[in-house]
Amino acid sequence: MTAALWISLALLAAASALPKAWNSRFIIGGTGWIFLSIYWALQPAAYIELEDYFNVLLVIAAAVFSIFMAYIMFQARDKKEEGYEVFISLSRAASVGGLIYFLFAQVEFLNTRLISMVTDQAIWMIEKVGFPVVQVDWNQLAVNGMVVEIILACTAIESIALFSGMISSASGASAARKFRAFMISVPVIYILNLIRVSFTASAYGLSWFGTPDESFHISEHFITKAGSVLALILVSYMVIKTLPEVSIMIDGALKTMRTEFRRLTVR
Repeated sequence: MTAALWISLALLAAASALPKAWNSRFIIGGTGWIFLSIYWALQPAAYIELEDYFNVLLVIAAAVFSIFMAYIMFQARDKKEEGYEVFISLSRAASVGGLIYFLFAQVEFLNTRLISMVTDQAIWMIEKVGFPVVQVDWNQLAVNGMVVEIILACTAIESIALFSGMISSASGASAARKFRAFMISVPVIYILNLIRVSFTASAYGLSWFGTPDESFHISEHFITKAGSVLALILVSYMVIKTLPEVSIMIDGALKTMRTEFRRLTVR
C-alpha cells in the first residue's frame, strides 16, 4: 500500500521535472497517477472497518479521478496542444503536496516532531493570555485540568501541503512571486491554526459555551470551522492574485478534462 504511494509521488515528481521536449514525461506522469489510483483503491477496507462511509466514498472518488488523470496523461503523449501542459503542472502540485503531507503523516520522526512543536507552541500561546495550562505529554496539554490531545489534523499540514503544491504548480511565475505567495499562505495558515488550537483547548478547559464537551463541540465545529473556511478563502484569493498562473492552469485543466470526458463517454 505504502509502496504504491511513494512510487506514484516519485513518478509524478520525475514527470514534472523532465524537460518540456521529452514527451515521455506524460507516460511517466500517467504511470504515477495509476500507482496513486492503486493506493486510493486499497484504502476503503480500513474505513469500512471504522464504519466511516463518507471517507470510503471519498477515497473511491480519488481512485477514479486518478485513473482519469492517467488516461488524459497517456492521451497527451501523442498530442502537441499546449493545453495538455497543465497536467504536468497538476502532477507537480500533486507530487509536492503529497510529499509534504505523507512525509509528516507516515514518517514517525517528522510526525511526532510536528505534533510536539504545535503542542509546545499552543501551550506558550495559552500561557500568554493568562489561562492555566500545563503540558501532560509530548502531544497533550491541559487547560484548567481538562486534557486535550493534539493529533496530525491539528497541525494544518493538509492546508500547508495543498498551498505548497498549488504554488509549485505556477509554471512561468518568477521565484520572487512564488516566495511572496508562500509567505502570505503557509506561515499565515500555521499561525492561524495555532490560534484555533489554543482557542478550542481554552474553550474546552474553561467551559466557555456550556459543559466542557459542549464548549469543545461549539468551538471546534462551529466557531473555528467558520473562521478556518473564511481564512482559507482569503488566503486562496491572495495566492491567486499573486500567482494568476494558478487560476489559468485550473481553468485550462477543467476545459481539457471536460473535452476528454466527452470523448470518452461518446465512444
